[in-house]
Amino acid sequence: MRIGFVVNPIAGMGGRVGLKGTDGKVEEARRLGAEPRAPDRAKRALERLREFDGGIELLAWGGQMGAEVARAAGFDPEVLGEPDGTTDSTADDTVSAVEAFLAAGVDLVLFVGGDGTAADVAEAVEGTETPILGVPAGVKVYSSVFAVSPEDAAHVVATFERTERREVLDIDEDEYREGEVHPELRAIAHVPVAEELQSSKQLGGGNVEALAAGVAEDIRASEKTFVLGPGSTVGAIKAELGFEGSPLGVDVWRDGEVLALDASESEILDALGPEGENVVVVSPIGGQGFVFGRGNPQLSPDVIRRCDVEVVASRSKLDTIGELRVDTDDPDLDAELRGWTKVRIGRFERRMMRIV
Repeated sequence: MRIGFVVNPIAGMGGRVGLKGTDGKVEEARRLGAEPRAPDRAKRALERLREFDGGIELLAWGGQMGAEVARAAGFDPEVLGEPDGTTDSTADDTVSAVEAFLAAGVDLVLFVGGDGTAADVAEAVEGTETPILGVPAGVKVYSSVFAVSPEDAAHVVATFERTERREVLDIDEDEYREGEVHPELRAIAHVPVAEELQSSKQLGGGNVEALAAGVAEDIRASEKTFVLGPGSTVGAIKAELGFEGSPLGVDVWRDGEVLALDASESEILDALGPEGENVVVVSPIGGQGFVFGRGNPQLSPDVIRRCDVEVVASRSKLDTIGELRVDTDDPDLDAELRGWTKVRIGRFERRMMRIV
């Protein structure tokens, strides 16, 4: 199988430092200490892919856009071209790479990035039946063209037998930073059929008033530090606590006081109390089921390991999910988190859900 492999090396950089995306924010992300996320996730996918037999022939774009990480993972890729020479890759670079892959007759385009990268790749393959598959590395990953994890992407590549048409969605990051979420259909693309693919992002609904009141009551009675994740469900809890939280950011609360608003990873870590005295409250993404790894990269492995985890969700949201998922950038932590967990769905009620 001939695979065209391209990486958006800056995808997801803004997440850990609280920027909710990298579009137009690369230099600011670097000033805040952000580190590239995509190359490591790309390497994880390719290292897993090498474990499968099947005669993979890898074609890549040059430098940080694929060739470097492919060699680091043990491949000897055929390099079809290079970025245009600017410091950071651009959408035009991604499109140029995919067009070269198509001209070389690849069987699949494997890309690493977020929804913006997916839209660029889909634009380039439009009018063809060449399938695409994403290794998720962005902050916001709404589209259904992505595997659940880098390792899952490798499994899909090695085992798929047919494709289906799936949606590529994207949002305006400036609006997103202001708390406005309006997913826009950007393209329809052919994608391998597999259980390891995620669904499109859906906005959850359902009455969360009793749930929010119950959780807020427990938080007020506790002396622990609470890390409150993004989303409308946790947002209702913030409102019950009496403050206007960041709807798509992470806020930290302790003993009646907001310690950090729209916090970055480092700000969260600074605000945490002693081990055993911290709780992170998160709600799964509607339609996808991700508890960690989509929309909340500020909740890094270091943050999660210092906290107990409380998952909250409306009944209606859970009814549309079936299972929960995690993708924390740390496979060992993902393994620790998997299994059955209690999800709070009301003032007192809880439902057992499996993290897979």
